[in-house]
Amino acid sequence: MVEFTTILDGLEVAMRIGIYSHEVEPQRVRLSVWLTVDYPEPVRDDRIESVLDYDFVRTGILALADGRHFALQETLCEAVASLCLSDPRVREVRVRSMKVDVYPDAAIGCEIVRGR
Repeated sequence: MVEFTTILDGLEVAMRIGIYSHEVEPQRVRLSVWLTVDYPEPVRDDRIESVLDYDFVRTGILALADGRHFALQETLCEAVASLCLSDPRVREVRVRSMKVDVYPDAAIGCEIVRGR
């Protein structure tokens, strides 16, 4: 078994997230995802079909951001982790979300790790 880490770092999306009345409008959220992916052998052929195509992670996150309101970043992170673990090659996923505009001097976030 060969292990790779595939990283999607700093994806910014505008989404509806939060519990306060001033958070009814979409706000910027920055997401980073680290996927520990297992392959049966070293990747020797230079073809996307041989590895995890990270487009499905990005596309899935964009759909989540467009499709619903999340009250909590923890719930958002769980949804992203579930999306990533839908690929059976993903053994572990780390998801970080950051609401970047909540405070003028700091971002606020959440990070989770989920695995099989």
